[in-house]
Amino acid sequence: MALTILSVHNYYKQPGGEDEVFRGETALLESHGNAVIRYEERNDRIQSGILSGLMATWNQGSYGRLRGLAQLHKPQIAHFYNTFPLISPAGFYAVRGQAAVVQKLSNFRLLCPGATLARNGNVCEECIERKSFLPAVRHRCYRNSRPATAAVALMLSAHRGAHTWDRVVDVYVAHTEFARGKFIEGGLPGERIAVKPHMIWPDPGQGTGRGDYALFVGRLSEEKGIHTLAEAWRGLADIPLLIAGDGPLADKDWPPGVTWLGDQSRESVNSLMKDARVVIVPSVCFEIGPLTVLEAFAAGTPVIASDLGSMAERVAHGRNGFLFRPGDSEDLARQVRWAFEHPEEMREMRANARREYEEKYTAERSYRALMAIYEMAIENSQRRLREAS
Repeated sequence: MALTILSVHNYYKQPGGEDEVFRGETALLESHGNAVIRYEERNDRIQSGILSGLMATWNQGSYGRLRGLAQLHKPQIAHFYNTFPLISPAGFYAVRGQAAVVQKLSNFRLLCPGATLARNGNVCEECIERKSFLPAVRHRCYRNSRPATAAVALMLSAHRGAHTWDRVVDVYVAHTEFARGKFIEGGLPGERIAVKPHMIWPDPGQGTGRGDYALFVGRLSEEKGIHTLAEAWRGLADIPLLIAGDGPLADKDWPPGVTWLGDQSRESVNSLMKDARVVIVPSVCFEIGPLTVLEAFAAGTPVIASDLGSMAERVAHGRNGFLFRPGDSEDLARQVRWAFEHPEEMREMRANARREYEEKYTAERSYRALMAIYEMAIENSQRRLREAS
């Protein structure tokens, strides 16, 4: 049965994986005959971190526009991908009673004002452990600003106190079991958190690894393990490493053997992945559902990743890639060296990586999972309305 879906997303200033997921899933829904109404906001008109934090608590403008769309189109589902900061949780209240509310858990913002559960290049769960956002304010975890972080903490605390997270959202969507567990630990209702992995669509096809290089794709920032990556390559100068992406550490003093390519198009990244011997994901943060790992698997390319969080859930050591101790450049270098010195074993791993994609991360599997989540959301919404009457 075709549905009418209101898809809601707030773009950040710098494009990222969350935007790709929004565009991909809305296109997939339309390709199956569903009617999708898009509501989008963009952060490029915001200059102040304090202002963005304050607007994130309640944006009356977004509330009015979303309420109007819901009344006009009468969707069965309102699927929120990112509400921070311009849409705000006011969007949930705007459609409540008119559509079932689904919230994608695309980052750790509900648990951490900085959204990453990381600080100074290390995992940080202080706000979860203390059940308070004061540690984030003290450490200036949002935009390195105490006032801006306080504004985000105010938003999170206000909606926690108003029971927005446990009373207004019908279903949350986490990308991995690991992420689901963290959100339950942080107070979200576990019975309403479904797990649906990212999809890779369209299928890029299987590569050959003929480029004989290692590849990193992503944002060049501290939590992505860039320091670990660079340090590992000080002993791997004979193995080419290509880096596709940009960020605050782009001007790093890279060791010999490393070539920085800058930002690349999706087509170029697909081609690079198909020709790479391995894709490296050295993050020192948990990663909520690393899209790069799945993109590599779709290309049939094994992944060398930190043995941490969702990465450890996705990569099976010795089968479709390798895991190394987070932040340990010597361990990373050992795994890379082994991969380049054992071509026969790596050919088998390429087949395993591609099989992993075909069994778990195709568009058709994703569509079926999404429809099941929507059915669950409608049932939860109807139950909530019956209980309230």
